[in-house]
Amino acid sequence: MAKFKVGVQLHPQATTVDDLRAAWKAADALEVDSIWIWDHFYPLYGEPNAAHFEAYTLLAAMAADTQHAQLGALVTCNSYRNPNLLADMSRTIDHISGGRFVLGIGSGWFERDYDEYGYEFGTAVGRLHALGDALPRVKARLGKLNPPPVGSLPILIGGGGEKVTLRLVAEHADAWNTFGPPETYAHKNAVLDDWCAQLGRDPSTIERTVGIGATEVDDVEKYLDAGATHLIVMTGHPYDLGPVERLLGLAQA
Repeated sequence: MAKFKVGVQLHPQATTVDDLRAAWKAADALEVDSIWIWDHFYPLYGEPNAAHFEAYTLLAAMAADTQHAQLGALVTCNSYRNPNLLADMSRTIDHISGGRFVLGIGSGWFERDYDEYGYEFGTAVGRLHALGDALPRVKARLGKLNPPPVGSLPILIGGGGEKVTLRLVAEHADAWNTFGPPETYAHKNAVLDDWCAQLGRDPSTIERTVGIGATEVDDVEKYLDAGATHLIVMTGHPYDLGPVERLLGLAQA
């Protein structure tokens, strides 16, 4: 089996900060490669008004609590923060973590977040164009900040849109994330490679991550064959890390 990285996404809904902190500390102790949360204001499933916590304040705490794993939001909604501010927040968390921060970003999609927090939802095309405008601004601000990031502060773009999102990945990203099943992932991966060829980008310079459910751990070889190099197990409270441990065992075999 080919070598691959292992990550975990901890859903910050229907939980407590204490339980989240215990989970990310436990995951870091397992020496996972990455730990993620998501960037929303309300639950994405289950009880719609369950407890929920904001991403970037959690990420600052995670940066201080952990020692090994890369960390970030899978993914940040571009609409929620000014691109210059987002770059500065990311740089600051990168310093707190000792250089382990990854700026995961996407165009946004969860309409309730927009409506209840006063952001203009607009259209999917409009949000994608806004992401395309924001990415150079984020990069420019990262280049101006004093002090600069400690680490490489890679940019990961999430999404599978073949006409715009994957082109933005080829243009701007160090990593890309989407979801399965493996057949869908393989197709999107090939489209990304095509965009790289059109734009003169070496496709091997883009890390290929995939978010999987706990029941998909046994499909690891299918995802590797589809082009993934970093598998991220998505889990909600009560944060069962058993599937993550099984995946680590396969990665280390």
